Amino acid sequence: MDDSMNPPDASAAAHNPVDGVLIAAAGTAHTWARAAPADRARALAAVADTLEEARPELIATADRESHLGTARLNGELTRTTFQLRLFADQARSGAYYDVRIDRADPNWPTGPRPELRRYRTALGPVLVFAASNFPFAFSVAGGDTASALAAGCPVVVKAHPGHPELSRETAAIVRRALAGAGAPDGVFALIEGEQAGLDALRHPALRAAAFTGSERGGLFLARIAADRPEPIPFYGELGSTNPVVVTERAAYGRTQEIASGYAASLTLGAGQFCTNPGLLFVPAGEHGLVERIAALLRAAPTAPMLGNRIAEGYRTVAEQLSGLSGARRLVWPADDHQPAPRLLAMDVDAFVAAGSAASAECFGPLGLIVTYRQLADLVPVLAALPGQLTASVQGELAESSELGALTAVLADRSGRVLWNQWPTGVSVTHAMQHGGPFPATTTPTTTSVGSAAIERFLRPVAYQGVPQDLLPVPLRDDNPWNVPQQEQKQGVVDAFVAQPSNSAVAM
Repeated sequence: MDDSMNPPDASAAAHNPVDGVLIAAAGTAHTWARAAPADRARALAAVADTLEEARPELIATADRESHLGTARLNGELTRTTFQLRLFADQARSGAYYDVRIDRADPNWPTGPRPELRRYRTALGPVLVFAASNFPFAFSVAGGDTASALAAGCPVVVKAHPGHPELSRETAAIVRRALAGAGAPDGVFALIEGEQAGLDALRHPALRAAAFTGSERGGLFLARIAADRPEPIPFYGELGSTNPVVVTERAAYGRTQEIASGYAASLTLGAGQFCTNPGLLFVPAGEHGLVERIAALLRAAPTAPMLGNRIAEGYRTVAEQLSGLSGARRLVWPADDHQPAPRLLAMDVDAFVAAGSAASAECFGPLGLIVTYRQLADLVPVLAALPGQLTASVQGELAESSELGALTAVLADRSGRVLWNQWPTGVSVTHAMQHGGPFPATTTPTTTSVGSAAIERFLRPVAYQGVPQDLLPVPLRDDNPWNVPQQEQKQGVVDAFVAQPSNSAVAM
């Protein structure tokens, strides 16, 4: 993915003081975390409604700054408002509290059990680093902001320099909508500049950070988060090459369909997606799939990229990949400076010999085709890949008995496995997983898309023998917010409990 944050240098943006912003966020954190689920839901829905009202102006600004086109941007804004309403529903349900109540039980197998009540509460102020390639959905009012606000966390967004005007317009809308819905002051703020982002990340009031960008920039920020006097969670999405394996039967039986699907996925949004299928493994043979893909990419139009820095990065990595031993240029523009689609090919032996250099992410419309002889030969090759957001198989049901080991290794190396589909287009839904083993993300146990994204900004707290009037509202017996409560009563033993012994177990 692109460099959303580079290490600072002499040309870094002017210092942007953030102390007041973080102090205000910390000052309102307790109030926002204790707000009723219905109140947080109303605030999120108000942001969605206000963004919709400003759609024409926002789209015009976004198109001027990002060159993504009004059709794409309208779809992305719709996704953004949907995300906000999805998390409004999550907040309203209260299910994310994950309330568990154990009644006191003197006969518990491991010894007398006290009354315990456990739930999840907001972490506190969250810093969101906006992404370049999604000026709405992964930016100021995007999924990280929506999920953190729904969890009860104040949010500070570090604007991306690729769309500063849009960031300011969106932030003004968010602030206005939240205030109108009764949200407390300090629950949302926008900061700008690399130094401001670094200052915020180091601020003692911060409790978590979320980032979408390059591996280089993300690791730089992750080290800062880890090296703080009080380390904090850093949820970084750092990029992926998203391997796709085409089986022999699929290559011969669905040549045109696979070629068209791959070319469309590779060039979607000028290849500026973290789920872009940069690696394609195809069987050697006379199926014509490689030639058909090459023909489609030669005919594909050159689309403008998000900015000159991103275009230059695309050209640089493309040159590096094309210079690997055994790499062949199948599609390459006459003018090297054009951000046009590019296609390289090499056999699997050359790919293995090149090591990690061959699996480097190229943020843009470049595909590397790797030809293999036997499907079984791919298992150790795929197992050696770095962590991925997605991994896909284009195959036939008749081959399912041959694909068990392959599918297992793809699941081991990625967060989402696809069958006869393409990875671009990440649905915002409950079961979506947008994350994966390092370096796809810094925290493979979480997702940045879908309703489960709220879990990143919550932490569990247990109360033992605490009186009712001192308990947080979700843990009380009268349950005034009507949140789901899982209760363990006396005499009921969970399936995982071992045979009772005569001595209590201290933990």
